[in-house]
Amino acid sequence: MSAKELYLQDSYLRTCTANVIGVDKEKVILDQTVFYPTGGGQEHDTGHLVQDGRAFEVYQVKKEQGQIVHYVKNAEELKQGEATAEINWDRRHGLMRHHSLLHVLGAVVYEKYGALCTGNKIYPDRARIDFNNLHDLSEAQLQEIVEETNRIIREDHPITYRTVPREEAESISGMIKTVTSLLPPSVTNVRLVAIGSVDEQACGGTHVARTGEIGEMALEKVTSKGKENKRLEVYLVPHA
Repeated sequence: MSAKELYLQDSYLRTCTANVIGVDKEKVILDQTVFYPTGGGQEHDTGHLVQDGRAFEVYQVKKEQGQIVHYVKNAEELKQGEATAEINWDRRHGLMRHHSLLHVLGAVVYEKYGALCTGNKIYPDRARIDFNNLHDLSEAQLQEIVEETNRIIREDHPITYRTVPREEAESISGMIKTVTSLLPPSVTNVRLVAIGSVDEQACGGTHVARTGEIGEMALEKVTSKGKENKRLEVYLVPHA
């Protein structure tokens, strides 16, 4: 049985009551969880499981054989039964903001140059995104991408979710901004994340509710990852 993924329904949920249903050394299985496992370029959450007034540190979360596995310090001292799962909110919120940022940036680059995202990596304090079929860009073109991305962010578009059959997702004109082969064949229903009328694409990650919550993007550097493939490394400007 796979844990109920509460973070897919509400990215702002910081805690939940869950049942410990399996412990194997440092690996813990819950019946439901607020912890996001590493996947789709987004890093895992950290936090604690609290049981009988004692906090056990969750330092890594992965999906293994379809199950969400929480790696927990001193896990052997946990008992099967009820516990409270609590994520490190500052880390999660940073991941949410940077993930939503990449969706906006991906939409801008696709609109301007028709380039598709081939991969990304999202950290709490920075992110990177790779594009195919993207030629060398001038400083003026890069600045234009930054300005357009920040303009869309400031417009404060709502970010919403829906789930549709895979065939429907692949037939939506202009929807897919990533290379569709990134989705494993086993995925039959696709969760779509929409940014107002600006963008909609397949994504299983966590996001902020509106683009205005993202903040201001800065471009750190651009590197070539082979012919016509570019990596953009970005971060959010700290609030004054």
